[in-house]
Amino acid sequence: MLRQSGVVAGLLVFAALTSLPVLVVVLGAFSPESDVLSWPPNFIPTRFTLENFEGLTARVPVFLQSWNSLVFAGVVTASALVLNSLAAYALARIEFRGRIAIFTVLIAIMMVPFQALLVPIYQMVSALGWVNTLAGLVIPRAADVAGIFLLRQFFITLPRDLDSAARIDGAGELRVFWSIVLPNAKPALLTMALFHFVGNWNDLLWPLIMTSDSSVRPLTAGLALLTGSATGVAPYGVMMAGSLVAILPLVVLYLIVQRRFIEGVAMTGMKG
Repeated sequence: MLRQSGVVAGLLVFAALTSLPVLVVVLGAFSPESDVLSWPPNFIPTRFTLENFEGLTARVPVFLQSWNSLVFAGVVTASALVLNSLAAYALARIEFRGRIAIFTVLIAIMMVPFQALLVPIYQMVSALGWVNTLAGLVIPRAADVAGIFLLRQFFITLPRDLDSAARIDGAGELRVFWSIVLPNAKPALLTMALFHFVGNWNDLLWPLIMTSDSSVRPLTAGLALLTGSATGVAPYGVMMAGSLVAILPLVVLYLIVQRRFIEGVAMTGMKG
């Protein structure tokens, strides 16, 4: 009992420490700029105000760029669900020559950092005329090795008797994939979808490089430009307000799907 109480207390302390930066952002978003810039730091606002949000909307087209982020993250997530699941199914459930070699190459690609591929990918996208377009943002992210790996590891845990029974009844590969594998893989699909949506919503480097027009730019790239002003003083209160606007949709999304997300993480094993 004493040991269990110690574990609970440790987890509460850890949760408090990890939540502290978010709490500072929330309080700073509703604090006057003088409180945000005060020294020593004044984390408790002397008065609550919406001035930072007014400054944010004056500097950044928040609603437009939030919509851009939603479209960017949503389309990438949807395309990744389709393409990653098809590739993972082929690698996990279909016997063909060179399957292991292809999977080995994919795992090797995971070792290459995205920054190393950034210049050639940008050159290809630029040659296609897709800079400052949704296609330029989405298509290079439409599938990824990590998602294929996650789904493949889940697919190989499903009993193969399900496939065999469906094939005996005359089902083809697409029918097996759609009617047998996908319905049993909902936790893993939800986990991958959440990872992709959050990762692309929060992504800064790729949207910042691919967009120069504020009407196309996602919210994270727009907020990144709030690094200073004509006076050379960063509007920290406005930046905290922008950060709060950016994280609220993700918090709501996680609260909605948290149970299935945790189930998916627990069920996605490392078999094979």
